[in-house]
Amino acid sequence: MSTPQPATFTVREGRDRYLCDNGFTLGGYLAPTVTVRVVGIPLTIPNTPDRRKAIPWHDLHHVAAGYGTDWVGEGEIGAWEMRTGCPTLFIFALNATAALFGCCLNPRRVLRAWVLAKGQRSLYRHPIPYEALLAMPLGDLRAHLGMPAAGQTG
Repeated sequence: MSTPQPATFTVREGRDRYLCDNGFTLGGYLAPTVTVRVVGIPLTIPNTPDRRKAIPWHDLHHVAAGYGTDWVGEGEIGAWEMRTGCPTLFIFALNATAALFGCCLNPRRVLRAWVLAKGQRSLYRHPIPYEALLAMPLGDLRAHLGMPAAGQTG
C-alpha cells in the first residue's frame, strides 16, 4: 500500500512525485513500447494507442487514490477502474488482469478497492481537460472522483 499524497499538492506536483517515486517519465506516455517486469523478467510490449490515451488518466487515478504500483497496488487500481468505468475493452482487459494478479496476492485489499469504488467516478468517464487538472489541488480532484479528501488509502 502506498502513502497518499497531501490534498494540498497540485495534481501536477502529485503526478510528478508519483512518476519520480516509481521510476517513470512523461516520455513513457508516448513511447512506442513499454517494458514491464513480470516475476522479475522484463517484458517489452507495444504501447498501443488505447494505452497511450489511457495511461495519463490511469496515473492520475493512482495519484488520487494512493494505490501503489506493485502487483497488489495495480490490482487495487484495476478493480477501482473496472468499477468506475473503463473506456475500452482493451483497458478493461488490462485492469481485469491486474485485479486477478492482485487478488492472488492480497484478495482483501483488491476487494476493498472494488467496494470503495462504489459511487465514485473515473477520469475516463468524467474527464476534465488535462492541463486544467494539473493546476487544481489534489483534494479537488479527489472530490471530483468522489473519493475521501485523503485518498482511498489515507
